[in-house]
Amino acid sequence: MRFIASMAVAAFCAAGLAAQEIKTTTKEKTKFEVKDGKDVTVTGCVDKFVDGGYMLTNDVGDLKYVLVTKENLSKYVGRRVEVKGLSTDDGEGKLKIEKEVGTSGTIGDQKMDDHKTKQTTEMKGDVGFPYLGLRSIKKIANSCK
Repeated sequence: MRFIASMAVAAFCAAGLAAQEIKTTTKEKTKFEVKDGKDVTVTGCVDKFVDGGYMLTNDVGDLKYVLVTKENLSKYVGRRVEVKGLSTDDGEGKLKIEKEVGTSGTIGDQKMDDHKTKQTTEMKGDVGFPYLGLRSIKKIANSCK
């Protein structure tokens, strides 16, 4: 009889634990910055980049630069523009990447402590893509053709 009572208490406790809801939220923010680069003025067409950012392309759509900016450039997509800024051309300049990840949430009715991690990386030389830290942009034609 004692065994059956122990099993009933264990089942009741397990049911209480299983009913607790766990909710977590993760936020990630990445910031790019070109430092000590070559000062350039270039023309090209603005297009969307795979990561949700923007890029400057030549007349046939090949990548010239990944544009580094906080600005929303959607109004320039498909337009010919003149861009001024710092580039990572020919191994000049540095690309600084700051990545911050934060996690928060609740377990049942209890709030979890917020947790943030921050990582900073600086790359010199060949950084994969040619980056251009945007200082100014000016539309010079409504179309890239």
